Amino acid sequence: MEGEEIVNRVATSGIVSLDLEELYQPGERVLYDIKDNLWQGMILREKDFREFLKVHDWAQYAGKHVAIICSEDAIVPTWAYMLLAVQLEPYAKTVIFGDLNALEDQLFHNAIQKLDIGSFAGKRVVVKGCSKVEVPVSAYVEVSRLLKPVVQSLMFGEPCSTVPLYKKPKSSISSSTN
Repeated sequence: MEGEEIVNRVATSGIVSLDLEELYQPGERVLYDIKDNLWQGMILREKDFREFLKVHDWAQYAGKHVAIICSEDAIVPTWAYMLLAVQLEPYAKTVIFGDLNALEDQLFHNAIQKLDIGSFAGKRVVVKGCSKVEVPVSAYVEVSRLLKPVVQSLMFGEPCSTVPLYKKPKSSISSSTN
C-alpha cells in the first residue's frame, strides 16, 4: 500500500457536473398585489386605476424581478394586468403574472433555455442536487427533459454519490457512433 498513488476516480470518470445553482438570476424579487388598487377590496375602477398608474413611482422597480398577482377573490380584468406590465417594462428586469414561486420558476426556465444543451451530447451528466440557493423542482424537470435526448446517461446528486435517472440503451450508443 505504501507508495501507491491515490487516484481520484470521480475526476477520471468523465462525468460532467451541471450545477443549476449557477443559473440563479441575481436581483430583488418583488410581489405586486393589485388588491391594493381595488375599490372597497372588490372591484377595479378603471378611472381610479389609470390615475394611479400615472402618479405611481415605477422607477422603484428598476432592475427588479416583479411578480403580479391579485390575492383577493375579485374579478380583475385582463387589461389591468397588461397595463401594469406596460408600466413596469421600462424599469423591471422581469415581469410575470403569478406569485413569487412562479417568478422563480420563470427565471430558472429562462436561464435553462439559454444553456447549450448540445455541449452535453454523448456525455455522462450529473445534475447537482445540493445548493446554497433553492432551485425549483421545475428547473430539475426542465433540464432533465432537455438533456435526456442528447446525453449518454443522466444522474442526480454529486459525482461521488448519484441517483441514476436515465441511461441510453447500448444499441443507441453503438448506432450513434457509426
